[in-house]
Amino acid sequence: MPGSLRGKVKKVVLAYSGGLDTSIIIPWLKENYGCEIIAFTADLGQGEELEGLEEKALASGASKFILKDLREEFAEDYLFRLLRSGAVYERKYLLGTAIARPLIAKHQVEIAHQEGADAVAHGATGKGNDQVRFELTYMALDPRLKIIAPWREWHIRSRLDALEYARAKGVPVTATEKTIYSRDSNLWHLSHEGGPLEDPWYEPEESIWLRTVSPMNAPDEPEYVEIEFESGTPVAVNGKRMSPAKLIEYLNALGSTHGIGRVDMVENRLVGMKSRGLYETPGGTILYVAHKELESLVLDHATMQFKDLVALKYGELVYQGLWFSPLREALDAFIDNTQGPVTGVVRLKLYKGNVIPVGRKSPFSLYREDFATFGYDDVYDQADAAGFIRLFGLPLKVRALNNLPVAGLDLPKPDYSRFKRD
Repeated sequence: MPGSLRGKVKKVVLAYSGGLDTSIIIPWLKENYGCEIIAFTADLGQGEELEGLEEKALASGASKFILKDLREEFAEDYLFRLLRSGAVYERKYLLGTAIARPLIAKHQVEIAHQEGADAVAHGATGKGNDQVRFELTYMALDPRLKIIAPWREWHIRSRLDALEYARAKGVPVTATEKTIYSRDSNLWHLSHEGGPLEDPWYEPEESIWLRTVSPMNAPDEPEYVEIEFESGTPVAVNGKRMSPAKLIEYLNALGSTHGIGRVDMVENRLVGMKSRGLYETPGGTILYVAHKELESLVLDHATMQFKDLVALKYGELVYQGLWFSPLREALDAFIDNTQGPVTGVVRLKLYKGNVIPVGRKSPFSLYREDFATFGYDDVYDQADAAGFIRLFGLPLKVRALNNLPVAGLDLPKPDYSRFKRD
């Protein structure tokens, strides 16, 4: 039952972003639980958002503030795994928020062990997906920890309520009634929800977008970029090798300039309702296009088809917070097995919101010009195709001979009774 842990928690580790929700959670926990609070912030590439968080957390009532730089771990162990899987949620969403939550929760659990805390807390609402993602990770890594989810307990029911509570407790926040958007920022993306965006007919004002320029205002000349992969992992841009996080940062800047990576979608939340969100993922969008293009060169037909099915399930697992699950681990084993030959270079043209593949090469390429040419060759006898077509079309031929109907056609049937059987 909500609130049933009050008086039973001694020390809690709070996933602290410094935004509106987590800012008011600290005084609320002290008031309602009377426990010690450790504010933990994961540096996942938020940049300037991290400035002043320690002072703010301690002034709000936290006994300790912990900041961990997780950018490289995030990029290498989470984002690049996501990239290799090819997972996209509901055709558009590159899972920037969903993929970050298990990493944050994992380190929350580790800090709880190090600090002797008996509980963890998060600022996810009772209507959203993040509550599931945080809590499934807590359960997977240490089910002994108590879980506090203030949004499922307190009287606050809206961001306006939260603003009023912050004022009453003297907690400084950047959100206002006019800038009421709920945003989540990390190395991979920037998301926007709430406010006027809750009307799916509303066209977002240009001022909402913060990470990308408008494609209409992007340069009139295209820019070319070459991305090098080793076993499915991007390792260099334009011949310059970079760490995973630095590579994403570089492509974010490049993609932002050309208005790349904007998504406006209505999605199905895990809790059963639909929501509307805007996402800006410039570097990730470039990487997804490049990775798929290289796979098209080196993977055989059957593997590509099955990997697409796996990607669909993988995206669902990430969205649902099941990162630390046996199925995700098993799917990773399959994905890793497919990525060996995904080694090579892809050349892309960036132009006004578009990522256009213009070249690809790999030492493991399955493309053979001498096989594919329309000119003369001595490796493929075109006459052989006749036998292949006869066998490939045999089911269609049998259906016709049996006078079975063909959908959408209302034609008189020929007399096949004297057709020579072969």
